[in-house]
Amino acid sequence: MSRPSNSRRLALVVPAALGAFALTVLPAAATSTPAQIATSKTNGVTYLKSLQAADGSYAGSGLSNEWAFSAFAAAGTAVVDVAPGGDVTKNARTVYRNLVATAGWPAASPVVTDYERGALNAYAAGIDPARVSASRNLIADIYGYWQSAEAGYFGPSANYNGTVFAALALAGAKTQTGAQRVPQALLDTMTTRIRANQHNDGGWDYQKAEGNPTRLSAASDVDMTGASMAALCVSGVPHTDADIVQARTFLKNKLAPATGAFNAMYGVNTNSNGWAVAGLNACGINPQTGDFLTSMGKTPVDFLIAQQYNPGGGFKYKPSDTAPSAYASIDALRAVAGGGFTTAPPTPLTAGAPQWVAESAFSPGTATEVALTVDDGAGALKVCSVTFTPTATTTTLGDVVNAATSAATPAGCVTSVTPSSGSGTITAINGKANSGSNTWKVSVDGSAFAAASRAKVINVGDTIALRWGV
Repeated sequence: MSRPSNSRRLALVVPAALGAFALTVLPAAATSTPAQIATSKTNGVTYLKSLQAADGSYAGSGLSNEWAFSAFAAAGTAVVDVAPGGDVTKNARTVYRNLVATAGWPAASPVVTDYERGALNAYAAGIDPARVSASRNLIADIYGYWQSAEAGYFGPSANYNGTVFAALALAGAKTQTGAQRVPQALLDTMTTRIRANQHNDGGWDYQKAEGNPTRLSAASDVDMTGASMAALCVSGVPHTDADIVQARTFLKNKLAPATGAFNAMYGVNTNSNGWAVAGLNACGINPQTGDFLTSMGKTPVDFLIAQQYNPGGGFKYKPSDTAPSAYASIDALRAVAGGGFTTAPPTPLTAGAPQWVAESAFSPGTATEVALTVDDGAGALKVCSVTFTPTATTTTLGDVVNAATSAATPAGCVTSVTPSSGSGTITAINGKANSGSNTWKVSVDGSAFAAASRAKVINVGDTIALRWGV
């Protein structure tokens, strides 16, 4: 997340929007009423629309206002409906898709959070992140940063936030039908790492703490506690889980009774409060009742709305500021609207605009990649991005696993496959052979696992999971 006081995290921690549970009906005890929240959402959307450039863009190099897409979606505004002067040819979704599809995006030396940012924002905009274009698959891009020596981490493990946002992106950016596209085994492996990084005080910060008593004893920050809570919950951890309860208690103890603000590491500010509320939202914990209604009748949502300029709609970063901040406005609106760290795109109002856009087929002769996991049933999960050049508009599972033996990132995802040609059933991968009812099976985009046949058709953007077992 970009914050004036937080530049040391700028290149690694990014504002996100991942898998949220919208709070549509608030109990009577809530201090910000549904009408006040509705007004805040309306005015906040107006402000975020004012950030759009004349060419329709929100994004450029580095961190930019594309994070508005998650806030728009949470507030019920389709990104495809956001167009300068009503010029639908320059709508924000199309412009962003064209940007992300370019070979030069995101930068010459990208880090994993660049692709996590892309996946989160593409999803909220109604762009299937695995099918941005014939050559751009953001899910596969993220898979390529899997740490084979430290299974469960994405990107250098010292930058713990890269793993948090991997979970947010891979679990939160579901298929167009709302299915979980990645295997639960992958989410569980990341969940184990996130739990291992929870500090003794119940929260998290952006640095790796696992195995380091000093770091585990250090004070947590509000921001990464919200993001880590959300990462666990969108990965399938219930809000009643002990680690979520500890994180909830950490946040409760950071509340300022008079304002409802969280006392964050960088002082009271809108961004940190937005992330904390987004974490609560993602876990289905109402930020306006119970633990989060202070003794003086204030809540974190009250604090956020108090930072908003009306009717302009922008939110200021700190209470003492005298002008709105783009990033603060994005974080605040997303949280006030009930969003977590991403939200499925709303139905567009623009005539003829679909809810989703996606590449429909491979482009023969154009290099591409697919996301692949290989689970041997004994806990040795392998994750990789497989690069190949298709010769037709579809390919086969056999061609993908063959390519994985020599063109996978990280390497070693598939070292051998039997048979290595033809269209028959796969009988062994990485030296592990079918045995009785324990056989190699395949799932695509979260479908039920079925016998792994080399002839199985694989389409552009498919997320492939191979698993040995019953």
